[in-house]
Amino acid sequence: MKSRLAIAMLSVAAACLAGIPATAAPQDDIRINEVESNGGSPGDWVELVNKGTGTVDVGGWVIKDNDNAHSFTIASGTTIPAGGFRAFDVESAYGLGSSDQARLFLPGGTLVDSYTWTSHASTTYGRCPDATGSFVTTAASTKGAANSCPAPAPGTWPGGSSVSNADNTNAFGTNLSDLSFQDASNLWAVKNGPSTLYRLAPSGSVWTANLTKSLRYANGSGDPDAEGVTYTPDGLFVATERDNNNSGSSLRKVLKFDPSAAGSTINATAEWNLTPDLPSGDPNEGLEAITYVPDSYLTAHGFRDQHTGAAYNPASYSGHGNGLFFVGLESNGQVYAYALTGGGSYTRVASFSSGHASVMALSFDANTGHLWSVCDDTCSGHHAILDLGGSGDFAVTAVYNRPSGMPNYNNEGFAISPTCSGGTRQTLWADDSNDSSHALRKGTLNC
Repeated sequence: MKSRLAIAMLSVAAACLAGIPATAAPQDDIRINEVESNGGSPGDWVELVNKGTGTVDVGGWVIKDNDNAHSFTIASGTTIPAGGFRAFDVESAYGLGSSDQARLFLPGGTLVDSYTWTSHASTTYGRCPDATGSFVTTAASTKGAANSCPAPAPGTWPGGSSVSNADNTNAFGTNLSDLSFQDASNLWAVKNGPSTLYRLAPSGSVWTANLTKSLRYANGSGDPDAEGVTYTPDGLFVATERDNNNSGSSLRKVLKFDPSAAGSTINATAEWNLTPDLPSGDPNEGLEAITYVPDSYLTAHGFRDQHTGAAYNPASYSGHGNGLFFVGLESNGQVYAYALTGGGSYTRVASFSSGHASVMALSFDANTGHLWSVCDDTCSGHHAILDLGGSGDFAVTAVYNRPSGMPNYNNEGFAISPTCSGGTRQTLWADDSNDSSHALRKGTLNC
């Protein structure tokens, strides 16, 4: 007679041969992650998260409040992928009260997880960090996505307090929306209307344009509302939230451009329409930011692929280049990481909170490994630093006020020079409103 251990090993081997992953019990993988008990859309909901490494079928599982007679049964065949989130609109069966409970049961009645509260949250209650943390009042509701966890109290700007103009008077006008350093002497900028790309170079105390290109979609049409720009080893990429010629509809695309192309107007050489993959919202609150993080950094620091639930493996995304693109969605302050591949294909690899209710700029600092997120005047110009922690997820580790010498401008772009001089690095901000006839300002950050 075979031992129980031998039988178990044979069972696992048979499962692997059959293509069935050997995973932990589902109840060890699925957790209640966020709860909306008041003012949700379309009503009260409970979000589940899969913290495991394999897809889990939650069909037949039951969500109850504190009354055993109130029962919401999840539809047969419903699955949650590894690292995925799924919200269930329980108000179709019952409403959640101001002092209530959310409980999750297996089909047979075994309790999997629960959370109890004594008053409605001003936003929602959610785990921070996702899946494993304690429940707190979130910074914003993020139904079906990573939680927006409260950020630390803002500290003093870690650089010089003074800020000065970095452009000539009315050099760009309004709508300058983002910046990205190629190197210490070349800075890229975009304007969201009319859609324009600039290459800037230092000229005395200011930066001036030595290349200007109007931008179009790949088919030569439209006026892409260019809100973010990032220069990468894989080329130059622009994040857009809509076509200005059809401003009432969202069109959340990442476009690739070749600035060396002939002519004053250039067409995108590739484009990725992320609209179907992102939460719907106001067309003017779409993709507001973009930055690029190299694969070498992500793998060296244990970045977790939420799509697979395992450590990020660049080889899983053939043809995606040498890094991932992180885009910021203004409407919810979330950051989404994508592998962009040929033919407009893409895979969302992760999502997480920027640390702000809205995010206007993202900038990965390769010198320090910090991912910076910036909010405009609606958040008093707060800047957040996000780092990869032990869980493999990006999380806010610090928040800073804007430099004390800078008024609360409508800054929608932010870039950090890659070069340190005299113990500081130049920082630049793009002011979408062109306050006092200047759209570009400079300050310093300690090296």
